[in-house]
Amino acid sequence: MVDTHPNISRPVGINSGSPLGHRAALGRALRDATYEVLPFKSTYDKVLAHVSTDTALTVTTTEVKGLGPTVDLSMALSRAGYRTAPHLAARLVRDHAHLADLVDALRDAGVTGIFVIAGDAAEPVGRFADALSLLQALQEIGHPFTTVGIGGYPEGHGFIGGPVIEQATVDKAPYATQMITQLCFDAGTTVDWATRLRATGVDLPVRVGIPGAVSRQKLIRVSAGLGLGQSARFLKKQKNMFWRFFLPGGYSPNKLVERLTPAFADGGNGLSGFHVFTFNELESTEAWRQAWLRKLT
Repeated sequence: MVDTHPNISRPVGINSGSPLGHRAALGRALRDATYEVLPFKSTYDKVLAHVSTDTALTVTTTEVKGLGPTVDLSMALSRAGYRTAPHLAARLVRDHAHLADLVDALRDAGVTGIFVIAGDAAEPVGRFADALSLLQALQEIGHPFTTVGIGGYPEGHGFIGGPVIEQATVDKAPYATQMITQLCFDAGTTVDWATRLRATGVDLPVRVGIPGAVSRQKLIRVSAGLGLGQSARFLKKQKNMFWRFFLPGGYSPNKLVERLTPAFADGGNGLSGFHVFTFNELESTEAWRQAWLRKLT
């Protein structure tokens, strides 16, 4: 059962006195938001029941489940009329032949986007140890994807040092069309990071990762479903996330949305929209987004 805390379901903070440019920018960011879903058995039906085909989706990959469920769900949703982008975890791709087979299957299903990550497997199953090597291989085989996403790390990476991840971002940028950030609960940190990124010459549009209307019970179930090792790695990368959801009353994304609003009206930082980590709480997340949009009209 969804924990419908009032702060989750009711937007606050943006009112009729807010600058029109801010309201318009927030409206665009929310209307064009993308949703991230987990490849569980119930996901397909939940998407069809609660999400319109106007909303683009990414489908995660976990070490426990492998690439198969991610690719299969992406293809099924694409055939149902959605714009989908599977997470292609480099460390789970065996070789060029395996990659070519994945690309062919996705293209045949009408999938036009991908999100390339290294993945959390301790050791690669083949020759691709990082996202850059997979991006380069995709270019070599002449991939058909019009949207290629890479990860952004406003608070750094749990396993990779700051200078290394910054250089990797610069190196990956020429192969990508957009960047999606990991969750960061401090708007100022995200904006400062995006501004520094632009100063390095990386001018990709940045989608800011935010949590959806997610209950603490759901987070417990998702963490358990990922498996112990995967959950530990997830927690380390998202070190500021879980404790916030276990504060009295839980966590609401509303304040984060409010504090990011002025940045979306500023064209100098590259912030282009929201990427909502739904944790498959699609009904409550879509209701939360629509409530914001009604308030902004």
